[in-house]
Amino acid sequence: MKTNDIMARLRAKYPGESEYLQAVQEVLESIEEVYNQHPEFEKAKIVERMVEPDRIFSFRVTWVDDKGEVQTNTGYRVQFNSAIGPYKGGLRFHRAVTPSMLKFLGFEQTFKNALTTLPMGGAKGGSDFDPKGKTDEEIMRFCQAFMWELWQCIGPDQDVPAGDVGVGGREIGYLYGMYKKLARQYNTGVLTGKGATWGGSILRPEATGFGALYFTQDLLHHAGKDIKGCKVALSGFGNVAWGASTKALELGAKVVAISGPDGVCEIPDGITPEMIDYMLVMRASNRDRVEDMATRFPGKARFTPGKKAWSVPCDIALPCAFQNELSEDDAKELKANGCWCCCEVSNMGCQPGAIHFFQHNGILFAPGKAVNAGGVATSGLEMTQNAEHISWSGKEVDEKLHFIMDNIHAQCVKFGTQPDGSVDYVKGANIAGFMKVAQAMLEQGIV
Repeated sequence: MKTNDIMARLRAKYPGESEYLQAVQEVLESIEEVYNQHPEFEKAKIVERMVEPDRIFSFRVTWVDDKGEVQTNTGYRVQFNSAIGPYKGGLRFHRAVTPSMLKFLGFEQTFKNALTTLPMGGAKGGSDFDPKGKTDEEIMRFCQAFMWELWQCIGPDQDVPAGDVGVGGREIGYLYGMYKKLARQYNTGVLTGKGATWGGSILRPEATGFGALYFTQDLLHHAGKDIKGCKVALSGFGNVAWGASTKALELGAKVVAISGPDGVCEIPDGITPEMIDYMLVMRASNRDRVEDMATRFPGKARFTPGKKAWSVPCDIALPCAFQNELSEDDAKELKANGCWCCCEVSNMGCQPGAIHFFQHNGILFAPGKAVNAGGVATSGLEMTQNAEHISWSGKEVDEKLHFIMDNIHAQCVKFGTQPDGSVDYVKGANIAGFMKVAQAMLEQGIV
């Protein structure tokens, strides 16, 4: 396999799909050496098959707003790879959603899910619907119209969507209510991230953030460091950032910055439990303004418009919002401000230039497919509870999540340790996930 040759074909075939091409290139560069040690993979054209999604559904979503006006959006579901289990991946509602974005996310999800060791394939979906400024009733009507088109393509052993950016517990509830009506069956295993009273798992909303901090803690321990007392800057204020802030505080770290599209809130004395609770209010408001934190807690949080979280001095940076949100210039600013560790919590949160800068300037770095796998891991645990018609305690779920994240870190170390003893977490995560999926594809034949 020659990465350059494959990438040249993909660029010619999918011009303009920058996110998808970026994600594929990162993986292929990491696995090229190992892949070429397995002639059986080359004979079966594993890579050529793996980089193409199994299928993509696209559909019109028509709904009526509160003014009685008809609105139209586009919905998608990318079922990328089911070699190790049913398709599994979130739904994203955001004005920037495109097929390229969802292909990149579905591709990443395939390896992320493999890292959890749970039987889940990779998928992603969503719509260019923008929840910002919409009422609950409008969001409900959109979700119902979206599910009207999707319901026959999903199922507990076929494809299990979850939440993502713009899709939280409220949206999952509306989606599932419509699914139940259309399918005429109460099958809680068809969606994850559900409410606790109707099949949801305890800790699922917090899981991505919790898992990210467990992984970060493992990474620091492996490097001979401790998270206690560290200053943390993170982007976003949705479920992921909320969970990460909660667990960071619990582990003894100090969250000194959160950010949004409008700017950054610096919190010199560290985020408090009351502020963390208020993050949920901010998310539910659909205003998408981090300035609300400074308005609610004057004197404790300082808002600066137009700035990112990376402008605030910190030890650890946690991108928790969107892909490619941290640039090479941001990476340089972080280093100048004393940062020595960055763990991607968002999917592909760092641009390639930023990753290369971190890796060549002594800054510990780990990729999203490993760091943020706690969310889908807990979704997998939710699927297990649904299949058995039981509900585990928060302690049981947290213990299983912690075990899974420890195991993911161990896989990264196993496949990413370099001759000098350092760990290339990007390479480790990609190789570990790839080998599991590739072996399954090989054993299942040319399909």
